[in-house]
Amino acid sequence: MPPLLTHESPSRSLFGSGVTQQQARLFRIYNYYRVVISLMLVGLLFLEPITTDTKTRWLEYYQAGVASYLTINVLVAISLATGFLLRRRHLVLSIVFDILIMHGLLLAGSGITGGLANLVIVAVAAGNILTPSRMGTFYAALAGLCSLGITGWAVLAFNENADDIVRAGSLGIVYFAAAFILQGISRRMIRSEALASSRAKSLQELEQINQQIIQRMRTGILVLDRRGSIRLANAAAEELLFGTTASDDNTVPPIQPLPKPLLDGLANWLENPNNRTTPFQASPTSPLLQASFTPLDQQQGDQILVFVEDMSKVTQQAQQMKLASLGRLTAGIAHEIRNPLGAISHAAQLMDESPNLDQGDRKMLDIIHRHSRRVNGIIENVLDLSRRRVASSELTDIGVWLTEFCEDFRQTLEDPSSARIELIIDDELPQARFDKSQIEQVMVNLCDNGLRYSRQQTGENRIQLRAGVTADGNRAHVDVRDFGPGILPENRHSVFEPFFTTDKSGTGLGLYLARELCEANQAHLSLVEDTLPGCCFRITFAHPGRMI
Repeated sequence: MPPLLTHESPSRSLFGSGVTQQQARLFRIYNYYRVVISLMLVGLLFLEPITTDTKTRWLEYYQAGVASYLTINVLVAISLATGFLLRRRHLVLSIVFDILIMHGLLLAGSGITGGLANLVIVAVAAGNILTPSRMGTFYAALAGLCSLGITGWAVLAFNENADDIVRAGSLGIVYFAAAFILQGISRRMIRSEALASSRAKSLQELEQINQQIIQRMRTGILVLDRRGSIRLANAAAEELLFGTTASDDNTVPPIQPLPKPLLDGLANWLENPNNRTTPFQASPTSPLLQASFTPLDQQQGDQILVFVEDMSKVTQQAQQMKLASLGRLTAGIAHEIRNPLGAISHAAQLMDESPNLDQGDRKMLDIIHRHSRRVNGIIENVLDLSRRRVASSELTDIGVWLTEFCEDFRQTLEDPSSARIELIIDDELPQARFDKSQIEQVMVNLCDNGLRYSRQQTGENRIQLRAGVTADGNRAHVDVRDFGPGILPENRHSVFEPFFTTDKSGTGLGLYLARELCEANQAHLSLVEDTLPGCCFRITFAHPGRMI
């Protein structure tokens, strides 16, 4: 999923100051019109030769003006095509030039009664569209003065009909009317365009925000077709279903085929939409997932929206509520339990010092000692759950950290020389972000269990620690493998439940506490299912770019 994009305004990047993209586009269209008009004027010189005494006052000046007008318009068109930086003053100068050149042609030609006077109206109208401000009134005033000026001069110099002055005045009224009407229309269009642009920008930003929210949701979201082909998937769905995450450059991983359990759930839902799909695992090391299906289009139903929830979160919340109540209860009666428990333990110690005990009594005392320690351990573990602090994460080099942990862990053993700890660290491991003290507590628990079960099965204190990288290459994981008897298949889904244990001396909270600590660091503790001897627990860390 990508960061919010910032779009630079075209009026500042592609064009000069004060010229919007729409003004530049309209000016290009207007310049095309000027080129066409100038070509037609030049063509008329050849199609209908003009005589000095009937059509024009100064033929040479008229021809030179038409040719100059065509040349300038063609040069402007070429400049615009080559990326000329258009500014507001260029618009103003172009309109003023058109008004002056048209009146110059009227002066050299047949006067205000000629058809070229209508082209002045077009120039004034174009000016009010391109620059809808007080400059539009200036264009109308300039055109009106020029029309009255050349008409008055023609009446005085050539004794032409004085009625042409009335026609020039009428044209002046038309210029101002066109200016005022088009200014109002242009302002309304500009406001409408600004409102539409603002709404489009707001919609774009809202779409980007929605995309960011969907991509950062912890709930997996998929869009499928009825055949199970993935059309869209957010980052959480990629991570939950395929174990992949977006890279640092925000590139989306390639869409993979839908996992078979989810594909089967889709087929069952298509047969009966009222059935709720059963939880599933996308892979042996992935958490338990729950999928919910709904048609994206209620009428056609061609595309299906899928929500994928991490059931471990729901289970974790239920267990936290249960253990929170248990923790409050234990905290309230801890000293009431410990007082008689301490008395029982002290009495057992005193009895153990008696020389008159037979073998049967000593076995009974051993049971009292063992179960007193077990009860005390249960109380301590539950109290630790209720007092657990918030994770304080830091970016860590997994290889260096795991090497240091092995050295420190050896020093805590009673006989470090008898322990065989194999350390394997893959190359190019990504960093991970976690609380070292909490994850080290998990590792100590896993390593202690591994050494104990390996010794029971093989008589040798042996474990294997391996630091590797996930399939997407973005996250690190650490495996703790023992060489013990392994875990029965029927118990594999229960090993992380609180108070579940197959060891008579255990409390059943060790692995639950370990998973809780991993979840607090956005890591995932899972049991790897393979054919190798013993069992292997894997800690899969979150992407290092994700903040805890």
